[in-house]
Amino acid sequence: MCPYAKKEVVKMERQSKVVKNVSIMCFHDELCQVFNAMMTALSLLRSGSKVTIFFGSRGINAVHKGKIDNLTCLPDQPKEESEAVMKRMEALDLPEASLLLETLYFEGATVLACPLNLSVFGMSEADLVQGVKVADPSTYYKEVVMQADMNLTF
Repeated sequence: MCPYAKKEVVKMERQSKVVKNVSIMCFHDELCQVFNAMMTALSLLRSGSKVTIFFGSRGINAVHKGKIDNLTCLPDQPKEESEAVMKRMEALDLPEASLLLETLYFEGATVLACPLNLSVFGMSEADLVQGVKVADPSTYYKEVVMQADMNLTF
């Protein structure tokens, strides 16, 4: 192959691989929302995107060591409805939220917690699941949200 053709092939390969910078914000502790946020993050990460997932407001419970695996679907609905959804999720043999979060961390996602909500909910950095970092409020929006190609909120 001539050197020029080889350069063009490499150039085309680079152009065909579209890498996105994605910011995902999760403000809920309802398991279905948390699960959707984490599965979306994992899918984007595995497709080659750079992913930062931020947990704020009640979402801070989804990165708390003692609370992550006790989240439920539809907690504000009648108990029967919530239990029925939880049973259907169990029947699908979906991974636990803590395993999903761990997978995100080990596969390269940046996982952040809101420092204000740590204080509001009486938590400390020691309460966070492994790999979760406290976001720096002075740079988070400037360096993550504003630089992202996509901002998704759950």
